[in-house]
Order: sequence, then C-alpha cells, then structure tokens
Amino acid sequence: MPEALKNIYQVSFFEQILEAAPFERRQFLDLVFDSRWDQLELKQRMRHIAQVFQQLLPGPYEEQIAAIHAIIKHLLRRGYRENTFEMMFFPDFIEQYGLAHYDASVKALEQITQFTSCEFAVRPFIIKYPGPMMLQMLDWSRHEHANVRRFSSEGCRPRLPWAMALPALKKDPSPILPILENLKADESEFVRRSVANNLNDIAKDHPALVLEIAGRWQGVSASSDWVVRHACRSLIKQGRPEALKLFGMEAGVSATIHGLELSSPQVALGNYLAFQFKLQLQSSTGAKLRIEYGIDYLKANGRHHTKKFKLSEAVFEPGQTYELRRRQLFKDLTTRKHYAGLHRLIIFVNGQAMAQTEFDVLI
Repeated sequence: MPEALKNIYQVSFFEQILEAAPFERRQFLDLVFDSRWDQLELKQRMRHIAQVFQQLLPGPYEEQIAAIHAIIKHLLRRGYRENTFEMMFFPDFIEQYGLAHYDASVKALEQITQFTSCEFAVRPFIIKYPGPMMLQMLDWSRHEHANVRRFSSEGCRPRLPWAMALPALKKDPSPILPILENLKADESEFVRRSVANNLNDIAKDHPALVLEIAGRWQGVSASSDWVVRHACRSLIKQGRPEALKLFGMEAGVSATIHGLELSSPQVALGNYLAFQFKLQLQSSTGAKLRIEYGIDYLKANGRHHTKKFKLSEAVFEPGQTYELRRRQLFKDLTTRKHYAGLHRLIIFVNGQAMAQTEFDVLI
C-alpha cells in the first residue's frame, strides 16, 4: 500500500526550509510535531504548519511575507522545482492571516503561485473583495508566467474540488468569462486544462452558456478545440443533445444491446468485475457512438449514485455485431468508499441507458 501523502512531512523535509528561516530549528520542530500531529490529516497538517510559521516569524504580516519569500528563493536555489504541492502551507499562511492586508497579499499570491499553487488561498479574497479581485485575476490572465495565468483561471473556478465554493460566481459566472477568453488558446497545456475545468464547473449551473461558448470556440484552433471537448465532458455524459451534436453524435440513436453478461453475480472488494455485451446499429448508415458504462454505487445512506466511465467512441457501421468487454476494479480510494450490497451496471449509448444488470459487492 502506498505511503500516505501526509507522511511526507518528516523532520528531513523541513531541513532546507529551516536553513533560511529566521527562527530556531528546535523550536519549530517541537511546535510542528506536537501531541496532535499524528491525528492530523494532510490539509490539517498544512494548516498547522502555517500556524507555526505565523507564531514564529518575527514582525508584522508584511515582514512575515518577506521572510517566506526569502525561504522560497532559498529553496529554488537548492533545486526545488515549481508546482511543489507539499509546500502549500505557504499559500495557506496568506489565506489565514492576509485577508486584512489586501495589497500585500495580492503581491504575495502572484509571487508564491509561481512556486506552489495559491488556488485555494485566493478564494476568501474573491469572496471578500469580488470586484477588485476579479479584475486582478483578469490582469493575471495576461501574465508572462504560465503558473500565474493558470492560477487566474483555477483560482476562480466556481466548484473547485476540495475548496470553498464561490456562490456569487456559481450564480453569475460572467466575471470569469474574459479570463477564459484570454486563455482558451494559451501555449501551455497546464493553463488550457484549467480553462476547460473552469467551463466544466460553469456547465453544472449554466449549461446553455457553456454550449454557446463551445460553439464559438470550436474550430478556432486545435488548442481551443481540445478545451471545448474537455469542457463539455459532463454535458456529453449527461447525453445533452446539443453537446452530442457539437462532436458529431446524435441523441436517440437506434441501436440495440444484447447479451450483457457479468463474470460473476458477486465481486469482492479488491477484485475485478468483468462484463461483456454485443451492440448492433439499427440504421442504414454509419453513426458515431459514445459507449459508456455506469456503476450504480451503493452509498452509506442506502441510496445509489451512478458513476459513468467511457468505454468507446467511434463510428459504428450498420449490419455488424460489435463485441465489447471491460472490467472494473472494486477498491476503496480516497474519493470512493465501497459498501456491501446490491449494485447495478448500466450500458449507455450516446447518453441513453440501453441495458442494465445487477450484482452484489462483498466487503
């Protein structure tokens, strides 16, 4: 079993940080590894480390931020790379202690996000200072550094996972749109992926708006075409006719599924469930089909939640029988816990449920 990410924070991890820190090594380590440490999860450990920095860094907030900048410069000289996830306690410091220091914090966010992403830390600032902060995000969308441009999109995602939501932007995403327009054909895939994810967030509350944007962007460039496709992934999974049509598919396609078989009516946790079925297109011409399978997972409250997985997307010809096979691993993840009981397997064609069967998960 892989080592939990939270366990990266060992004494050895902090050694290079402490080389440039304006406080005593022993005092810092004693405060970090206190009696509560073993019970803390990853984000709790990040917050705790930020709190220790605040306790030990001398001077007012502006001087503390300057000390953090000096530590980061030291780490870069020592060979640390950019996009260092484990250093996100530095942005957390800004999130916790910088909200009353707008100007200093904005400058710090711009600098620190070039080293480790500040996408979580900026969200309280967007909520407290929506107008100035979104204008600043728009300005950052034109920044020379790709990490800052990506931050301008990622930080204002209305539904960023594991982060506080931005209710005002969920209701009205219009302040986000000029940022995404600036970045839709960015030279960095890292940036373009954020644009697509932001639009996918917006699509959950404003599907018609995202479909309109997708229609305008499609065909502009290969880069924007990729963004459009990735941005519409949830709309495609939902089988929305307008989304399917954008990518050459039609809702309500005439096809039949037969012979849906499971390798077993039961699957034990840690094992695979294999399945197979046959598909025939009932039309006189070929058609592009998106074949998906859904697992109706049983949840702790006794209800089911369907998770869809792509199986195939291709042009299928009439008069042929296609055999499709797949297997699904049933293993607990950080994002999914399994529960014993009845589950369902559902086969979808262009968003339409065409066949299903049941099986039991054993824990």
